[in-house]
Amino acid sequence: MMQQLKDFPFDIHISFHKVIEQYEKEVKEVESSISREYMEKMLEYISDYPELTEGFEDPKLLKKYKEPISILLDDLFPSILTNNEIKAAAVPFHNILFNSSKRLRQILENAGKDFEISFRNMDEELIYIFVCIQILRQYYNYKVDISRPMYYDIPDKDGIKRHYRIAMNADFVEIFKKEEAPEITQEDVDVLLQNVDDLQLWKDKFPPNSYIFKGFTIVNLTDVTIDDAISELKTTLLFEEVNEAEELQKLQEIFRSIYKIPDLRVGFTVFNRRDMVFERMENEEAKSFILDDQLVNDCETGICEGGMQKLIDENSYFTISNVDAYLKKNKNLLAKNLEKNKVKSCLLAPIAKNGRLLGILELASERKNELNSINAIKLDDILPYIVTTVERNRNDFENRVKAVIQSECTSIHPSVLWVFEKEAKKFIKDYDKDGLASFKDISFKDVYPLYGQIDIVASSEARNEAIKKDLLDQLEIILDIIKKAYEIEELPIYDQVKYRISDFKGELQDHLNASSEQKVFNLLKKEVNPLMSHLKKQSEDIRELVKDYTEMLNPETGLVYNHRKKYDETVQQINRTMSRYIDRKQIQAQEIYPHYFERYKTDGVDHNMYIGASMANKRPFNKVYLFNLRLWQLSTMCEMENRFYQLQENTPIKLEAASLILVYNSTMSIRYRMDEKKFDVDGTYNARYEIIKKRIDKAFVKGTEERVTQKGKMTIVYSQSSDEREYLQYIKYLQAKNYFGEDIELLDLEDVQGVVGLKAIRVNVLYSPDRNHPENTINYEDLMEELH
Repeated sequence: MMQQLKDFPFDIHISFHKVIEQYEKEVKEVESSISREYMEKMLEYISDYPELTEGFEDPKLLKKYKEPISILLDDLFPSILTNNEIKAAAVPFHNILFNSSKRLRQILENAGKDFEISFRNMDEELIYIFVCIQILRQYYNYKVDISRPMYYDIPDKDGIKRHYRIAMNADFVEIFKKEEAPEITQEDVDVLLQNVDDLQLWKDKFPPNSYIFKGFTIVNLTDVTIDDAISELKTTLLFEEVNEAEELQKLQEIFRSIYKIPDLRVGFTVFNRRDMVFERMENEEAKSFILDDQLVNDCETGICEGGMQKLIDENSYFTISNVDAYLKKNKNLLAKNLEKNKVKSCLLAPIAKNGRLLGILELASERKNELNSINAIKLDDILPYIVTTVERNRNDFENRVKAVIQSECTSIHPSVLWVFEKEAKKFIKDYDKDGLASFKDISFKDVYPLYGQIDIVASSEARNEAIKKDLLDQLEIILDIIKKAYEIEELPIYDQVKYRISDFKGELQDHLNASSEQKVFNLLKKEVNPLMSHLKKQSEDIRELVKDYTEMLNPETGLVYNHRKKYDETVQQINRTMSRYIDRKQIQAQEIYPHYFERYKTDGVDHNMYIGASMANKRPFNKVYLFNLRLWQLSTMCEMENRFYQLQENTPIKLEAASLILVYNSTMSIRYRMDEKKFDVDGTYNARYEIIKKRIDKAFVKGTEERVTQKGKMTIVYSQSSDEREYLQYIKYLQAKNYFGEDIELLDLEDVQGVVGLKAIRVNVLYSPDRNHPENTINYEDLMEELH
């Protein structure tokens, strides 16, 4: 038995005086002689135990007086109900139970010898305040509402936690105030109710042991496991910020409580109506008994026709109470996976909304008949909450898909989304009014453009060299196989093919042109491949050589894909890393001033930015924001070059990069073209900017055959002398931050078609593994004050 709490407002005197007083009163009033005789004998018997009337403080004496207490409380605990009622007498708030009904004793015995009964979510501080409130209610008659239910959580013999709500009867209790206890006034009550969490205040008004509790309480327990499990299920499902793995484990425990099956397993399968397939959840921890380790499977081979009809068409439960019997008649994927997972009975419940199946909840047991069509109805009160959660999760996922599509596949940047939302609301309003509506092109006037690119130097040459090496390797392997075959069988066709391959090798080594790959492909298709089918039957050694050769081929093209794979993987890895890097840096740039940003991958990463008052929602614009953004662009591209080379420490091949920035000092208008779903310049004059963008990276330095873009250097193309002065200040600042070296070139560019008078600054980039060191951090605001 538990000892008394360290601090408690009461001195506990366990007493049965009120029961005895009740008998003494009734013995005078009762009319039945049988009842009177019984009560007189009872009072005579109890008179031999004055401690039961006077009360005692030591709970250990409950064991000593166990028999007289049981006889005294016989009317309150009728033996005829002892196997049904979950009931006991108790010392309040101390988890000390006595005179328990037989059913309660069995419940506690099943919980195990080490189990100690205790209130759920009731610590000593909370109990102290709870008792003080009882004093206010019973002794002072203040109307204070404290209708908070209390619970015991008791495991059964299988380890499943059962939940019991406590109903407490305090009819046999008296509370006495000691002289030293402070008097409680209405003013005190007002203060206490405003400070429910201030334990010390409550202890000041109700000091420990300042009152006497005399009597005992009766507790009745009601098994509310299913109700509590449903409540807990609601909390688990509706609480969005929850660890998914923990949520799945919690759900399994809840269903085990509901079905009283300690090893019940829970699974879930998604239903894709569009493709009529079953799919696994995105969460890797989630179990699917229909799919097991498969990611997707069509419905017809996934489950039987009866299961499809019940789940998909009727949205009703599909139960298999005897899996062994089911296996004899069915060989579908569900049957195989149930057998694989040692399932003997299962329940598949449809998660459906408005007749549309969203997914299937799966319950599985290792014993037959434990899950059946009768206990399936236990899910009737639970499924609506699961449906709501699944629908919410599906909507969240679809919103994420739309966000990814918007981010990766369209040009509607979040900074200008407000304009599109405004137009969309107008579209909906017009459509609802008369059924006619059009989404107008959206334009932004007077915006400054910024353009930058970091490209792979000589990417076409590098790709062609990779293609050339793969073709030569493939021809060399084929030649080796045919030579070995010729040693075994001197057929003229072998000699001819050897000659043809040697001829192709010579042509490829001299020059790779646009038709080279197609010529080799035709040779393989018409002459080599039929020959290989014959060769692999010739000998064991040649069969192995042909097998190794076949495994090297790209199954889609039939060509060796080794050097090209290394090149493609390197380019993809570089582009992916560069894109992610500038996307992260964009968060910082948007804080400078909201602006439109888009980037796209080629053999490198290009980006466009537009900034101006028309793009910001009711925010004033100043050119200082443009200057900030230009400096951000220059420093970020320098950091990207550093990342470019750091990344290649682990790539299959090594490539070189060249960076370029275009400075355009005039404002322009851009328009989102609904037919092309992208932004473009608006008007003939503004088209000049697009022409410059497309041609400058091919421009030469005036009077030379030297490309303006060079590896290891940042190239800044401009046309105005004011741009030159501005960027030379930025470069000087970034030189102090160890972004750039001392080698600065001022260049004139050769005229390109439609574009004349361009100039360029070229400066060498410094490469450092510590580029993001705090000492190199750029304070844009301080710099702008210094420069402008």
